[in-house]
Amino acid sequence: MTRKITLLLLLVVMIGTTFITEAQTNSLAKAQQVTGDRFKIRMQTPGGANVYAVKQPSDEMIQAIDDGLADLLAVARKNGYRRMLNAGSYTIFIAKADRDKNASGSYSPDIAIGAAQYAGTDFDQGGYIYVAGMVISNNPMSFVIAEHTKDFNRVRDVVRYEGEHLVLYHNDRRRYMETRDHSKGGGHPILQ
Repeated sequence: MTRKITLLLLLVVMIGTTFITEAQTNSLAKAQQVTGDRFKIRMQTPGGANVYAVKQPSDEMIQAIDDGLADLLAVARKNGYRRMLNAGSYTIFIAKADRDKNASGSYSPDIAIGAAQYAGTDFDQGGYIYVAGMVISNNPMSFVIAEHTKDFNRVRDVVRYEGEHLVLYHNDRRRYMETRDHSKGGGHPILQ
């Protein structure tokens, strides 16, 4: 009987691992499609977040990711949210920046994506917009940010802000639907 239970548990773990691997593979494919990059580096931050990157991220970049997630999880708990508040549940894709400076000349590594719902707004750059980050998948939770070589506080903020969408998706669907994009206004931080 113990052997049957052990085999059953092993089978459940194997099936669960297959679903997780398939979902992560789908997120990876979508991140590559959105950015046009190939994420060749895979690692975990000291805090437990999963990272896929175009090239080896700096220690400062990794620390900023962990700090941003720590900020996110703290403010989520402060707001009474409880689901999906483990850094290991998050996957961050670090893409090659499509620009390093914004229109005013300030350092701003961003990713160009299709304008979609932002077409015709002030963000529209002729069929595309620049974003600091973008949710790739609500489940499994993943988002993409641009690679930075400085201003790691910006990375910290972008990680927290993209994570806000994911926390809301899993904890407060009404608020998520109201804030899932910024085409009609609104911005970050969402959670105070």
